[in-house]
Amino acid sequence: MKLLISNDDGIFSAGIRALANALAEVGHDVSVVCPDRERSATGHGLTLHDPIRAEVVESIFHPSIKAWACSGTPSDCVKLGLWALLDSPPDYVISGINQGSNLGTDILYSGTVSAAMEGVIEGIPGIAFSLTSFACRDFEAAAKFACMLLEQLAQQPLPQLMLLNVNVPPVKWDALAGVTITRQGVRRYFDVFEKRVDPRGKTYYWLTGELKEDLEPQTQPHLPSNIPTDVKAIRDNYITITPLQYDLTSGVGLNSLQEWHLNFPKMG
Repeated sequence: MKLLISNDDGIFSAGIRALANALAEVGHDVSVVCPDRERSATGHGLTLHDPIRAEVVESIFHPSIKAWACSGTPSDCVKLGLWALLDSPPDYVISGINQGSNLGTDILYSGTVSAAMEGVIEGIPGIAFSLTSFACRDFEAAAKFACMLLEQLAQQPLPQLMLLNVNVPPVKWDALAGVTITRQGVRRYFDVFEKRVDPRGKTYYWLTGELKEDLEPQTQPHLPSNIPTDVKAIRDNYITITPLQYDLTSGVGLNSLQEWHLNFPKMG
């Protein structure tokens, strides 16, 4: 398959090399467009007031891979790849392998997930891969599973346009409990700002948020209640696959608000 790969950890991260090289070695047509530096937690930001530059990168990846380092955000990278750098659309937009988890509500901030979601917005299915540790540098199991998942998708394509958010525990292949389909969990943080003073005497703040607790999400009538959350399944050493969409419309809200009687007076 033809694949466009990006990330938010930057062109020199070990995770993107492991992912891109593994997929190229099993025969996929791989192109890489990713930030020229770390752009973690940038969400779905786009660069609107500065030029975006892309430089060809050589000697980092497998010889068959075409790669560019981009000055923009992860979403910029994918948009630029699809509209300016690739000669034809890819079959999948893939992001990762991220250094650190993208579980529960953390996905709302994730540049990794946003890069893959940019593909979905453009009509191309996306996959985001994350290794759930900042300390572990062994991406072998995650890269191996990426190859297996692409093989599965070649035989059994997705039923509709979506993003698969994949999180892999930081353990050896033989220590994995398996693979499970999950729903999105909830993570809550202490958003603590540390107050500091710079050498010129000016005050600044550093966000040092700390994980407080993992919560069960509210029951959703359209979601099966027996499906585990990604947060819980990771604790049990399962690779998690959570299908996501960009439509954030609340079905419960729509049904409830339609019962309102909105009789506003005419303006003017």
